Amino acid sequence: MMINQATSALILIDFQTRLMPSIDEGETVVASALFLAKVAQVLEIPILGTEQNPAGLGPNDERIKVFCDQTVVKHSFNGVADGLADCIRAINPLITQVVLAGCEAHVCLMQTALGLQAMGYEVAVVPEASGSRMPQDKILAMDRMGQQKMVMLGAEMLAFEWLKTSDHPQFKNVLQLIKNR
Repeated sequence: MMINQATSALILIDFQTRLMPSIDEGETVVASALFLAKVAQVLEIPILGTEQNPAGLGPNDERIKVFCDQTVVKHSFNGVADGLADCIRAINPLITQVVLAGCEAHVCLMQTALGLQAMGYEVAVVPEASGSRMPQDKILAMDRMGQQKMVMLGAEMLAFEWLKTSDHPQFKNVLQLIKNR
């Protein structure tokens, strides 16, 4: 599976203010997610966020929230159960691929990935922009999603896959984001 700029969306899952301080290497995870969001924004790729029970976990980190075209509030660990797939279709019915990053990797990220895959989407995950409180939980989640044939991508790998060529009109802008990491 190659990730296509025209048919993909970036989903940023539960980067919430009360959760992130507990996430292993949380600031590094947020930094990678922000890089993905900046690249997606430059390439005009839709960005959706989710917030799990924001009354309890707070809203998404404002640095993440400002990039989201829409944020789905959810109470199910699987965002599809609370309308995420409907939001994707409403933004662009031609989207067939979703790239996920977020927290916690072994709960909401994984269950949402499985839910989107069951809805027929091709699912890719960016481990460096995903986290759990316990490192071993993240490892198990990535292993399980890999076993379910979800693609694991590095953030820069994804950026270049979206670009496809150095002739892309936004190549220099994305290259500058890469250099500024």
